[in-house]
Amino acid sequence: MSAGPTEAQVAQAAQALARGELVAFPTETVYGLGADAEQPQAVRRIYAAKGRPADHPVIVHVAPEADLAYWSGAVPPQARQLAQAFWPGPLTLILPRAPHIDPTVSAGQDSIGLRCPSHPVAQALLRAFAAGKPGGQGGVAAPSANKFGQVSPTRAAHVRAEFPDQVAAGMLVLDGGDAQVGIESTIVDLSRLDRGVGPVLLRPGHIGAQALAQALGMPVSAPDAAAPRVSGSLKAHYAPRTPLAVLDAARLQALAQGQGLPAGRSVLVCYEPPSLAPAAAGRLAVRAVPADPGRYAQSLYAVLRELDLLGYDRILVQAPPRTPQWEAVNDRIGRAAAAFEG
Repeated sequence: MSAGPTEAQVAQAAQALARGELVAFPTETVYGLGADAEQPQAVRRIYAAKGRPADHPVIVHVAPEADLAYWSGAVPPQARQLAQAFWPGPLTLILPRAPHIDPTVSAGQDSIGLRCPSHPVAQALLRAFAAGKPGGQGGVAAPSANKFGQVSPTRAAHVRAEFPDQVAAGMLVLDGGDAQVGIESTIVDLSRLDRGVGPVLLRPGHIGAQALAQALGMPVSAPDAAAPRVSGSLKAHYAPRTPLAVLDAARLQALAQGQGLPAGRSVLVCYEPPSLAPAAAGRLAVRAVPADPGRYAQSLYAVLRELDLLGYDRILVQAPPRTPQWEAVNDRIGRAAAAFEG
């Protein structure tokens, strides 16, 4: 477990952000690749480093003291309700973007994604950075610190492995230990309430639809075709480099008996490890993961990165239950598998 960066290291990182440089830092969800949200050229450096499409917006991270009205031209009561209930925490709010905020962070859209992370290192960095801004309202644009479409990093070592050239050139990586949530934040669209649309759950996460509805006193809707573009909303995303497929119970049992095994070496990621028949034992490895949805999510990306390094020909994942508690995990592994379909 990392002891965490010193106050001097956090100050150094805040100064680097102010100069328009990139800084990787931990949040409770995953590690982010950050830049000053109000320096368009710095934000473009994120896109270049990740290989991120220019039409894919990034999320702005703010300190707990941040004024939402600085970032959004219209802050609805529902935004303040959710912020009071879940911030600091793994929730991103999509709001109308204030006119003075450059549209680069929103990929040209009139909306903006805002989040206040709970990780103490993230909070220390955001506070130190904002303190150097007029009015103390600085924000850090930060998608996950990985190449676009790949598995998000949940450890500082993952970031260093993903961006060796940038690290060698001096990019700072603040080490805050393992991410405790392990998957990206829940995203809720509140940008269209004035048109009678929303709240809309655009990306499931650690905070589920039921908890959101309880805090709001109203249900949240499923994504619609006119919803703003947001991080992690593409069909194929969160993918390891090794081909990945999701297996139902019947297919899993057949493979465990050695029936229909694909060529090469495969590894089965499962929360209910089966007994392998002799015909399968030599060609199918088993990697057990927690049966609890929260612990499964926390370990998922680290497991996928570990298996990527072991030379398997494919990763086969046991399909989790189709229950609300597993919605975010099903979303992530479904998008990972979609990267190898067709």
